[in-house]
Amino acid sequence: MPGRTLPGVDATARSGGSGDLPANPTAPAPDSADADARRPDAAAGPPPTGARRAGAGPGRADAGAGPPPTGPGRADAGAGRADAVAPPSGAGLGRADGVAGRGGETSQTLDRGLRLLHLVADAPGGLTVTEAANRLGIGRAAVYRLVSALTGHGMLRRDDEGRLRLGAGLLHLARRAQPLLAEGALPALRRLAEQAGATAHLTVVEGGEGVALAVVEPSWTSFHVAYRAGARHPLDRGAAGRAILAGRAGVAEAVSSSGELQAGAYGVAAPVLDVPGLEASVGVVALAPLDVDTIGPQVLAAARAITTALS
Repeated sequence: MPGRTLPGVDATARSGGSGDLPANPTAPAPDSADADARRPDAAAGPPPTGARRAGAGPGRADAGAGPPPTGPGRADAGAGRADAVAPPSGAGLGRADGVAGRGGETSQTLDRGLRLLHLVADAPGGLTVTEAANRLGIGRAAVYRLVSALTGHGMLRRDDEGRLRLGAGLLHLARRAQPLLAEGALPALRRLAEQAGATAHLTVVEGGEGVALAVVEPSWTSFHVAYRAGARHPLDRGAAGRAILAGRAGVAEAVSSSGELQAGAYGVAAPVLDVPGLEASVGVVALAPLDVDTIGPQVLAAARAITTALS
């Protein structure tokens, strides 16, 4: 016997240190002998006389210097060059930190972009840039940069009043993902349809409405409801929609309905929980009253199975 079809509409985010330099006294020398005595340390002028060279020798020995007469200066300069060479290694670490910092900044930008999409999705009237900035806790300039990138990919759009709204690019992604959701849910829906002897369905939220994403009819019944995939209905009517609303409140219980979407149709549904980014319910619909005490646990088991399959 052909099934009865429920009404529905097709569902159409340096450095460089300098070494220590030898002291360069600025006070005038009291006599030439003192100036000559200082000359080896200054590494300047012709070699001193023999008498003075003998006096300078201990100074060079004490300094542990290299070849006279400029050993002390070279020793200090060598230390200075060693100090100057060391910082580039630190600078390399700075560059590595910079790369890590840019990676963290990129992750933060992606997170903000995804949060912005969720905020716009939850705002039926759209959001202004100022509202988005306040809710994200960031500046307007940062929001403008996010909006520019997301609108370029079709994820966001600006309406005539300049308010942010979801773009058609998200619908494209959603349509590509829906077959994967349906495929993952089909085994649990088949079991539920055979156990309950009623048409089983997976309903998801789209545009503030419930949309039947996947439907499985029982194979052994004499008659059953022919429920069309793509059928839409308000979330506050019918077992499937009210189960989704219950899931939003964290209530994992079976919900029943009678004649809310179609006279003479009965439904039992339960929310599909703990699947990130998905609001959905699984249920059955029949042309005869359903025993909630019997069908309820079957529907809840199917919801848990779908959660496992899609997680």
